[in-house]
Amino acid sequence: MRILFMGTPDFAVPCLEAINNSKHEILAVVTQPDRPKGRGKKVSPPPVKIKAQESGLNILQPKKVKDKNFIRTLQNMDLDCIVVVAYGQILPKEILNIPVKGCINVHASLLPRYRGAAPINWAIIRGESKTGITTMYMDEGLDTGDMILKKEVIIEKNMTAGELHDRLAVVGAEVLMETLRLIELNEAPRVPQNDSESSYASMLDKKMGLIDWSKSAVEVFNLIRGLNPWPVAYTKYKSKSLKVWKARISNEKGTNKFGEILKVSKEGILVSTGCGTLLIEEIQFPNSRRMSVDEYIRGNILEKGIVLGE
Repeated sequence: MRILFMGTPDFAVPCLEAINNSKHEILAVVTQPDRPKGRGKKVSPPPVKIKAQESGLNILQPKKVKDKNFIRTLQNMDLDCIVVVAYGQILPKEILNIPVKGCINVHASLLPRYRGAAPINWAIIRGESKTGITTMYMDEGLDTGDMILKKEVIIEKNMTAGELHDRLAVVGAEVLMETLRLIELNEAPRVPQNDSESSYASMLDKKMGLIDWSKSAVEVFNLIRGLNPWPVAYTKYKSKSLKVWKARISNEKGTNKFGEILKVSKEGILVSTGCGTLLIEEIQFPNSRRMSVDEYIRGNILEKGIVLGE
């Protein structure tokens, strides 16, 4: 089939590679414009553009997909299918109607659960034991189109959002290729979503990383995993911001002072929560690198009895 690929971040790269290594023809790759990144604000291309350049593919980077000239360009391509993987803009009806066999989206959840921008993170934050990939026909709603295929992925006990992201990116490419095979044969199913079972996975921001120690150890543990590698959960230690990269639930008893440091050892910082205790294992203070608690206390002091967050 003659395909237009639309995607931007690392998550979309395995899907692009899989199509490019198949019998299908990629007529062009559409990705977001290059943007400033990092502390130096150096303008950098998105991961999909880098991969497309390596593969010698035609690249389009419109500022807005609603641009009339861009839409005309697509209308002149004689497309069988448009594949969208984490592109970053909602497509207008004019684009959805272009390809003969429809616009296909690869979404990182078991729809209709976790529609929206951050399904991987929210699945972990909410303590889900499984998630997965859903391919669907796109419509004008936000992840509301008819579903094609699904594949479940188990969320392991200590898995971070970053680790789950990498696993789902690979599975997404596998499900996409089977979806395209069925579409080409005109055998792809169309399963309407049940809106009453839907949930929304909103965009992440740094503020949501602030740990509420009155919540249970399980809830805090899930927040830490779900915000790793970005934006990273954090708390306050003596008014200093303290990022918490890694922790685990402890069996030791807590106190009525939520956030109180009960013990500091090479194993970690034992903290009381609203229900149970949490052992913080990896931390990062401002202007410092992330490191294990064991490494940090070799040259620094963390005081028992301090209440985190105050």
